[in-house]
Amino acid sequence: MATKKTNTFSSKSGSSGGLFGVWLGLAAIVILLDQISKITIERTFEYRELYPVTSFFNLTLHYNPGAAFSFLATEGGWQRYMFTAIGVVASLVITYLLKKNATEKLFCWSLSLIMGGAIGNVIDRVLYGHVIDFLDFHYKDMYHFAAFNLADSAICLGAALFILDELRRVKK
Repeated sequence: MATKKTNTFSSKSGSSGGLFGVWLGLAAIVILLDQISKITIERTFEYRELYPVTSFFNLTLHYNPGAAFSFLATEGGWQRYMFTAIGVVASLVITYLLKKNATEKLFCWSLSLIMGGAIGNVIDRVLYGHVIDFLDFHYKDMYHFAAFNLADSAICLGAALFILDELRRVKK
């Protein structure tokens, strides 16, 4: 009598290998959405043009040669290469961590978002020498938060999920 062979993922590496692709796919989606949004803004707006969306939010076009909150933006240009290198190294480390921990969902969600955002901003630095920012939140046109983009949003959300995941681990 012949026994029926079933296709199951009994080994951890088999199932985690498939999940690794999911995490890379999530990062790729972040990169794609980030780049599409930046290209759209770049083609639609003049530099520093404002388009009010609500009483507290504008779309605009800003260039940031520095890091978050325009950190080091006024330096002589070396920061472009430093932040590009940091983004590339971070993405390589994250790729390793995603492969190693592919079954840890919240951890991998956080890392995928961070990696997608980092690569999105690296692409800008390589292609343009600066990051394209376009989301402008403000209070009564007096107090403006630093303009940012979808890559920055993904990095912040990923960092928040990373902290949440670490707090859950500590609690256990």
